[in-house]
Amino acid sequence: LMSDLSRRDFLKKSGIALAGMMVAPTIVPASVLGKSAGYTAPSDKLNILGVGIGGRGAADLAAMETENIIGLCDCDWKYAKHIFDKYPNAKRYSDYRRMYDDMLKDADAVMVATADHTHAIIAADAIVAGKHVYVEKPLTLYPYESRLLTNLAKKHKVATQMGNQGASSAGSRKAINWLQNGEIGEVTRIESCTNRPIWPQGMPTPKEAMKVPKTLNWDAFIGPAKFRPYNAAYTPWNFRGWWDFGSGALGDMANHILQVPFRGLNLGYPTAVIGSSTMLMSDSCPTAEKITFKFPARDNMRRLALPAVELTWYDGGLMPNLPDNMPAGKKFDPNGVAVLYGTKDTMVVSTYGYDPILCSGRDPEVPAVCRIVEEDNHQQDWIRACKESPENRVPSESDFEFAGPLNEMITMGVAAVRLQGLNQWLDWDGENMRFTNIPADATISNVIEDKFQIHDGHPTFDRTYTEPVNANLYAEQLIKPVYREGWVLPDMPVL
Repeated sequence: LMSDLSRRDFLKKSGIALAGMMVAPTIVPASVLGKSAGYTAPSDKLNILGVGIGGRGAADLAAMETENIIGLCDCDWKYAKHIFDKYPNAKRYSDYRRMYDDMLKDADAVMVATADHTHAIIAADAIVAGKHVYVEKPLTLYPYESRLLTNLAKKHKVATQMGNQGASSAGSRKAINWLQNGEIGEVTRIESCTNRPIWPQGMPTPKEAMKVPKTLNWDAFIGPAKFRPYNAAYTPWNFRGWWDFGSGALGDMANHILQVPFRGLNLGYPTAVIGSSTMLMSDSCPTAEKITFKFPARDNMRRLALPAVELTWYDGGLMPNLPDNMPAGKKFDPNGVAVLYGTKDTMVVSTYGYDPILCSGRDPEVPAVCRIVEEDNHQQDWIRACKESPENRVPSESDFEFAGPLNEMITMGVAAVRLQGLNQWLDWDGENMRFTNIPADATISNVIEDKFQIHDGHPTFDRTYTEPVNANLYAEQLIKPVYREGWVLPDMPVL
């Protein structure tokens, strides 16, 4: 069998006449037509729509400028003005549904970088229409949505990529090569952390209903979430700190930090999880968290046995201890780190998979087990995959076949934090996406407002709580959300 790299070379160099006898590539590479290096024929370019462009989407679009950016959408035209101005020939919209009605038929692909809670529905609508999608991390807000996108992408044979850009880095490939070559031995413990959040969290629900700015389409921002009055505390940027719109530090950064151990060790579904945090508010993510996952033993690799693993995540300033044998002068990347403890060595991997080190000080050259790519450009890796036919496509580095299960695990961890009031390990049936050991009569309630005060040295604990709800029903809605009326995901079996 040819390797991924040699197959790509074959398709590029053998000529379309031969390849066409089997399955022709979707878009003919200019090199096959005899064009000079650096030339890109108009027919080679994708027509891309951008949804959510004022923040991270701006950087994604900048990395996609080799293509035709034909339409742009953002619910906040003030926040996105600099990007609208940067691409004056692209049509402008404040609601992705209007843009899809007008332009989806003319598009090849869609870049999605909206608030987390709208990733799934915007991407799903594009995939069903046969369009390739690039979706910023976290892929979705709920496990069910991740499974749905994974299955839809497979059914419709589109090229996909989640925006955890470090997955395309040389550092990530080096770390995975070390792991799978057995350089640190069997791994049974992983510790990871991030310095996020760097946005407000742990807040009560705003009581003031503010006037919606003229430049903001508030209904489009709310999307499938439960409607609430506008308040400047929610957007832009701060959406990550609210349960209905984001998933806090875990959702924001774990797709970057945990992608190396998840891929390198074939972690798959956890079997149990437990979460804890600072005060758990009903509406806002906590300021700091600790979540521990248990993974079962997996089938061994050629050079590496895969025993059961315990993975612990910290955020909000909480951090694991430095390894006992951490090289002198080395410290954790303040943005985040994954520490993998093996029977032979310990590996420390910085945020995004960058700069892996072995605590022994070794820097071994090992056989490559990861796909060799031409450059560490996550967006261009996706564009390359879009231009290859489904039958001959080499999946991008964070194709949904990988990114979907990774994000499922992470969003399940978010659910565990929100279920911490049960004070127990939660057994997880990954295949069927459900917690299996929550007592039938258990209830959950969270803090709405904390009015803790001290008068003359005497503390007063005055907290308002939500009404208790059945914990099993609550858990089901943390796995598969209930959308606002008028917002519907494509109907497809996911189990």
